[in-house]
Amino acid sequence: MRIRLILLAAFLFASPLLAQEIIPDGDPDYLEDQFYVGLTYNLILNKPESVNQQNLSYGLQLGFIKDLPLNSKRNMGLGIGLGYAVNSYYSNLQVSELDDSFEYSLLSSDLNTKRNKLETHLIELPIEIRFRNSTPTEYKFWRFYAGAKLGYVVGARSKLVTTEYKDSFYVTDIENFRYGLTANFGYNTFNIHIYYALNNLFKDGLQLDSGEDLTFTPLRIGFIFYIL
Repeated sequence: MRIRLILLAAFLFASPLLAQEIIPDGDPDYLEDQFYVGLTYNLILNKPESVNQQNLSYGLQLGFIKDLPLNSKRNMGLGIGLGYAVNSYYSNLQVSELDDSFEYSLLSSDLNTKRNKLETHLIELPIEIRFRNSTPTEYKFWRFYAGAKLGYVVGARSKLVTTEYKDSFYVTDIENFRYGLTANFGYNTFNIHIYYALNNLFKDGLQLDSGEDLTFTPLRIGFIFYIL
């Protein structure tokens, strides 16, 4: 699966040459290159029945997308970008650090927990097919961008805060290579953003101490802002 995704990414990176060949009569100064900033609410799907989300799980993303027009009107394009994201998942899942591994259990009510979260930091590669009704002189337009996002976790941390102590450490049981489907749609600067992960947040084979399989599928819904 990973090899196929890498080959797909390589093919899409080669698309600038194709795009340039099919728009020889286009305006070379009219491009939809964009910086983006996004804020999301992070849901956890396919989780163990005993695990519940708590507090506000949030995500923040930012980066730059290079737009490669695919037709002479330039209302259809291919977007390839590079960005950074941080995502937090608040729940009653407690991660405990052992000598050479980690243990997963449910928070005890005796802990008087204030906050308990798992946080990931990623380098991301968004890839989008883009449809819009923009023109060289009109910068406010409707858009629909659909595609995929590849990511690599450069750091994951568990943080537990109770009324008595704080515990924070890095977790290595996260599946570092991330991939999922995306959709962005809206008007002008403000747009709806949806991301659905296609693989588990944790590595395969992990279980809670109760014997339940540890599965987390992130679904992120929020807003994304584009700046030309």
